[in-house]
Amino acid sequence: MTLDVLLSAMHLEDYHYIDSLNITGNCIVINQCDKENRMTVTDAGRHITYIETTERGLSRSRNSAIDHSQADVCIFCDNDVEYLPGYEQMILEEYEKHPEYDIIIFHVESEINPVPCYPSPRKISYLTSGKAISYEISFKRASINHIRLNERIGAGTKYRMGEENAFLYECLRKGLKIYYVPKKIAKLRYEASTWYTGFNKDFFIARGASFYAMTSRYSLVLIAQYAVRKYKLYRGELSFFNAVSYMLEGRKSYQQEVSHENIYSG
Repeated sequence: MTLDVLLSAMHLEDYHYIDSLNITGNCIVINQCDKENRMTVTDAGRHITYIETTERGLSRSRNSAIDHSQADVCIFCDNDVEYLPGYEQMILEEYEKHPEYDIIIFHVESEINPVPCYPSPRKISYLTSGKAISYEISFKRASINHIRLNERIGAGTKYRMGEENAFLYECLRKGLKIYYVPKKIAKLRYEASTWYTGFNKDFFIARGASFYAMTSRYSLVLIAQYAVRKYKLYRGELSFFNAVSYMLEGRKSYQQEVSHENIYSG
């Protein structure tokens, strides 16, 4: 069984950046920059595919990485994730122990999530998938088949969040089985976010759009529960009414875009 780390980044000088992330195994690097180029190299026993592209969007970048991988298992990676020694073995061992699962979510330590979101292993459902962060998600490449991330949402798009949650929802709809393991495989080093600027209007518009992308049927429920559950975090910046209003605005905007595309796509 083989593993590819799928790294999405911007404006790297070259593929040697992966050394700073302690990536000791195979890797697909999608470097969003100002030129087009592709190379494959073997370095320190690692097979590395390094792709430079002028295309933008985190979801698009990750979809490209999936398409270029030939590994049995993949895991998403950002440019601020530092892996622990033995991460590759830890990930693959869980797939060997739990062959019935298509997706396994691990713990990446950060300031926001210093401990695992669940203390013990558990099966993940629609209700519990929302706590997953993209760089904690690994998957069997053959299992996801034609499932890809929604390129309308995520960093680098108008609606800059929620692509990993929509991805997991789609996997669950297609019958895939998801498992959570509270095993630390990496830590997140602190770097200023390229998209998060606080609980402002743009944030809630994007949040509302991402909820509709996850599930059109229950998006209003997700909006309501989020407004209530996160109130203590955003109340210093926006009122409850404004938060809900902006999420509804984002939901409507995304819904109209999708409807327009369906009408004119033939």
